[in-house]
Amino acid sequence: MTPDAARRAVHEEIARIAPDADPAAVPGDADLREELDLDSMDFLNLVAALHRRLGVEIPEADYPKLATLDGFADYLAARATS
Repeated sequence: MTPDAARRAVHEEIARIAPDADPAAVPGDADLREELDLDSMDFLNLVAALHRRLGVEIPEADYPKLATLDGFADYLAARATS
């Protein structure tokens, strides 16, 4: 999976979890939770949705790597099989 494909998956799942959020307006290096006003449950739902969609195991210890859109995309691209 390319980082661009992973980024699209993150955008699509954010749109499902937080329909009022605009992930396309968030710079790649900005804090996703802060920029999109995602609470901890929204973030956990996002992680779970991406796990189901891509089959990527995301241990809690890796959550800090998912703080930004760039980090999320790179993490998923490196681990997704499709």
